[in-house]
Amino acid sequence: MPDPAKVHFEAIVIDAHADTPQRFVDEGWDFTGELGEGMLNLETARYGNLAAEFFAIWVEPTQWRGRYSHRTLQLIDGVYEQLRRHASEMRLGLTPEDIVSARSEGKFCALMGIEGGHSIENELGLLRLYHRLGVRYMTLTWANSNEWADSSGDLDDPSVQHHGGLTDFGREVVREMNRLGMMVDVSHVSDATFWDVMQTTHAPVLASHSCARALTDSARNLTDEQMRAIATSNGAVMVNFYPSFVDERWRRHWKASETERDALRASVEAEYRERGEPVPYSVQMQVDRDYYAEHAGEMQLPGIDAVVGHIDYVAQVAGIDHVGLGSDFDGFSLLPEGIESAADLPKITAALMERGYTAEQMKKILGGNLLRVFGEVQQEARTE
Repeated sequence: MPDPAKVHFEAIVIDAHADTPQRFVDEGWDFTGELGEGMLNLETARYGNLAAEFFAIWVEPTQWRGRYSHRTLQLIDGVYEQLRRHASEMRLGLTPEDIVSARSEGKFCALMGIEGGHSIENELGLLRLYHRLGVRYMTLTWANSNEWADSSGDLDDPSVQHHGGLTDFGREVVREMNRLGMMVDVSHVSDATFWDVMQTTHAPVLASHSCARALTDSARNLTDEQMRAIATSNGAVMVNFYPSFVDERWRRHWKASETERDALRASVEAEYRERGEPVPYSVQMQVDRDYYAEHAGEMQLPGIDAVVGHIDYVAQVAGIDHVGLGSDFDGFSLLPEGIESAADLPKITAALMERGYTAEQMKKILGGNLLRVFGEVQQEARTE
């Protein structure tokens, strides 16, 4: 077997989703700074040979209601400020070629994807503006349904108006994304929305941070049929590292503690609410970390093999050309054991090669498949 470390460090490694921009804006944190409680900084990216990251532009939908575009632009600016401060070490990525050339220059390539279609405030003009600012994919929903697409996250909430998938305007959004060359991301959407997307798009579809529902029974995960449909579009499923998406036992235990954790969060968040300030996401994640530290003897985090198992499963179901990495770094509080940060990405390569994956197959999983999808979506836009 070839040396997994050599294979990993020769590959162009691309991660499809990280929520790190929250730290840039809310904490005033610098990407070249100490990692702290985070999962990704420039140092760990280099240790893990992470060449490019799609930074998620995620607007919390309750606290920022009425100001979605304001917050979206704030987070985009946060990414641009890192690029300005560290121009010798980072560059913006707008095309697959940018990722390749940044790698040859020894620079980290920062790309952007919006997480949650509420950011466009029902305006195609805002979608076009975000594209001009560098956004190269949009997750049609987050855990909240919006006015034109249903989410998997609130289907059991009778107070939410649902549409049975995409509305007519939602289909317009998909078609406009195709025209712009912006990847349509189906992570978070409901099953009905997913199938409406597949009937509407004429470009490959991306799931930027999702896992396999057959292994972990979360509505956020994809069925085998959905993964095959993404493959048929020539798209890709990027596997999430979130413990509740990769391990069924952990998902049930963590969900059972939700009421208790919600009460703890409400107590910590009270001072922010009294001042009329949005609660930083880092505050909520710290509550979860503290809760786990106190109850670690009662619940065991899954290990890195759970992540590897989902990558392997997607590769078997969708095909080796349709799977990749969508860590969701900095988007949740606790990583599986064996993964502390982006520096541990080579462990995933080693574990997959131990299962029999070849060097060529690893190059596809680590970044080649996402490069292809990214390029084909842009090429499809050029031929319209």
